[in-house]
Amino acid sequence: MSRAILTTDLPGLPSPRRGKVRDIYDLGDRLLLVATDRISAYDWVLSPGIPDKGKILHQISTFWFRRLADVVPNHLLDEAENDLPAEVARAVSGRAAWVQKTEVIPFECVARGYLAGSGYREYVAGGTVCGLPLPPGLRRADRLPQPIFTPATKAEEGHDENVSFAVMADALGSDLSTRLRNLTLDLYRQGAEHAAKQGILLADTKFEFGLLDGEILLIDEVLTPDSSRYWEADRWTPGEEPTSFDKQFVRNWLDTTDWDKASAPPKLPPEVLAGTRERYLEAFRRITGKEPHLSPAG
Repeated sequence: MSRAILTTDLPGLPSPRRGKVRDIYDLGDRLLLVATDRISAYDWVLSPGIPDKGKILHQISTFWFRRLADVVPNHLLDEAENDLPAEVARAVSGRAAWVQKTEVIPFECVARGYLAGSGYREYVAGGTVCGLPLPPGLRRADRLPQPIFTPATKAEEGHDENVSFAVMADALGSDLSTRLRNLTLDLYRQGAEHAAKQGILLADTKFEFGLLDGEILLIDEVLTPDSSRYWEADRWTPGEEPTSFDKQFVRNWLDTTDWDKASAPPKLPPEVLAGTRERYLEAFRRITGKEPHLSPAG
């Protein structure tokens, strides 16, 4: 089934490879990574896009890439508008960066500190998350005894699939998989510690990694409200749906409609667009302590 595309090509550049929410332009020795305003849920790209979403999330990622660079190197080279024709630079201002090409590792590296989402559903069904047994009696949004690593396969279309560490190790080798697990949990702990100081709980998040000359690099996006669950700490009550700063607001609205999740999704109403944008903005302000750059262009 075709998904809606909400971005046009940039003049003078080759056609991009489009992900659900980012466009990737291959310019030979490097990539131009552009965060669009598209938003996805239940494996569909929704419309219309969320105003300024790409800029807000790109700038959150940049904050984290720089903050976590002492833990693991990353693919970030420079902000894109520093080296582009003026027309293109205006179009991508605040939402794009040059990044290094890497051999992308075909697994999402997920860290969970709380029980939510697909992990909660698996736990209810059988007491495990990605095959890891957890204590009985946990509730939705409960804090786990310790953060856990739960990898998933990467899917260009359709669902990513949660897998066990053994499946990942069989595909990548035990040494690389163990390094990725340790890095993922270290990055999660540092992200969660910083977020907690701002009154936010980092419930879970996913990281993506690539290899460059045998070195592991952190790639894609980092600790954004699209790749993470951020909850309001003061309103967190285990057993209840947490107040979130991520796109759960959109999912919750979709769940109130009669959409079957197999046909084209309904259009997002203005109040959902505005509410989602404000949640992203609040996440940015809390995490970075600043305001995002939201120029009229782009």
